[in-house]
Amino acid sequence: MGQVPGESIYMGLGANLPHPIYGAPVDTLKAALADLDAGGIGIRAVSPWYRSAPVPISDQPWYVNAVARIATELPPDRLLEALHAVEEAFGRVRSEPNAARRIDLDLLDYRGEIAAGGPGKATVPHPRMATRAFVLRPLADLAPAWKHPVTGTPIAALVAALPADQTIEKL
Repeated sequence: MGQVPGESIYMGLGANLPHPIYGAPVDTLKAALADLDAGGIGIRAVSPWYRSAPVPISDQPWYVNAVARIATELPPDRLLEALHAVEEAFGRVRSEPNAARRIDLDLLDYRGEIAAGGPGKATVPHPRMATRAFVLRPLADLAPAWKHPVTGTPIAALVAALPADQTIEKL
């Protein structure tokens, strides 16, 4: 299934704490994907699952991450609301930045659109995605022709420029 860059919607998934119902982070994320799909946000493809060290480096548990290509007619702001609603339903507690979490769903790229965001508004592309191995490596597996909407940089070049201290491995 080849996708033309700029015509797809990509979502990042991550978790590093077990869920009391779903168990291990990968099982929680799979359950969230099923809920999204059942709720009308079509899951079209999912990258391989990765295990990654926390960014910034800390003593919290390692994360499980993936990227999904999704289909929806929701505009970016409403899609972000829907992702936050799923996070909340799965027990996400927003405390401090980069805290350990049961679930994290990020809108990475919405059909190549560029939006600065703000309170209650989606920022696309995700402002930190170009420097994070746990986003770029799975995205590269899923969409090897993807280019950053702002800079036009091919994903292979972004992956090659990642800091060496971001440890990530396929599960």
